[in-house]
Amino acid sequence: MWFYVCLAKVKMTTDRSLPVIKILFVCTANKMRSKTAEELYKNDERFMVKSAGVADFAEVPVNLELLIWADYIVVMEEMHLEWLRQYYPITYANKKNFCLDIPDLYDFMEPELVFQIRQKFETLYQKEIKKGEDDT
Repeated sequence: MWFYVCLAKVKMTTDRSLPVIKILFVCTANKMRSKTAEELYKNDERFMVKSAGVADFAEVPVNLELLIWADYIVVMEEMHLEWLRQYYPITYANKKNFCLDIPDLYDFMEPELVFQIRQKFETLYQKEIKKGEDDT
């Protein structure tokens, strides 16, 4: 019984052979950039995605549970990597962390933000994440 419950909670790729990659998108407030990234990729069969923010006032604050859940942590700016390194040093050291270098200039789902996220994340996926998954 327990075995079936666990399997039901694992989202699978279209070929049903491998679990999808879990991505945590992080920005400051979890209102614009990381929330947009989550929205863009929430129905992408390659991924399970969540988003969070590093600020105390973030809609969903970064926490240890989210960091442990993620296979990859994708932040919007270098300062978010520094924050993770400072507040969660062990988890940070044991996770694959990437920065998209997208400044806090955009509103939620703004076309230029959508373009930046798609372009930078897909490049990151092809060069780092997919390659890393293929190597395992």
